[in-house]
Amino acid sequence: MKTALKSDVGLIRTVNEDRAVVQNRLNGFTLAIVADGMGGHQAGDIASQIAIDTVKRELQNIEPGMSPEECGQRIADAVRKANREVFEIASSQEQYQGMGTTIVVALVSDELIIIAHIGDSRAYKLDDEFMIQLTEDHSLVNELVKSGQISPEEANSHPRRNVLTRALGTDEQVEVDLCIDAWKQEDVLLLCSDGLSSLLDDGQITAILRSGEELQSKANLLVQSALQAGGDDNITVVLLANVQADDEEKG
Repeated sequence: MKTALKSDVGLIRTVNEDRAVVQNRLNGFTLAIVADGMGGHQAGDIASQIAIDTVKRELQNIEPGMSPEECGQRIADAVRKANREVFEIASSQEQYQGMGTTIVVALVSDELIIIAHIGDSRAYKLDDEFMIQLTEDHSLVNELVKSGQISPEEANSHPRRNVLTRALGTDEQVEVDLCIDAWKQEDVLLLCSDGLSSLLDDGQITAILRSGEELQSKANLLVQSALQAGGDDNITVVLLANVQADDEEKG
């Protein structure tokens, strides 16, 4: 598995509340997580860090022989535990009231992608034909798009595009969406915060991912393109490429 990660504070914000992690060789899997925190007084970066740390810790003993459904349940349980931890801190400490975070978690093997997510951070899969979005945004504008009140193009510039309908840590209980999908050699998985997906359309993202650049250069180019498009939010990108071990780059 080849991986790349890039995060940038953007051109407007003073604090990067995004967090991301990639862990290779986790009992036969690769784990990747992106979280986009929210909350005043730097509480957002605390929420996203707690979420990442908790999910990663809870998945350290995942077993290679587990079925995809069992793996999905384990990931969902880890995300729910992270939700409780963030919610308890937000409820007990006044300066952290209302903090929360999005999260998108990918646990991948050579054949399967297992995704859990809450919020509007996304997962995309690029194969030799298409790029498809594996997650559905838990956001107000997505509800408006689904009901036909606004177009997908209008959603990207809507004044309430940052309003979430579901987040990690803002309520005691939360529903976790799961997706299990196959992938094959040379396919690429992209996890990102909305600082990327709200500024670049699918065609722009696909063009960069299909370029001849190395994987880390593609991650850098995605972030740079979002900065050039306005950079009005934190931008975080994680890329995973399904390649043979002997093709894998060091680093």
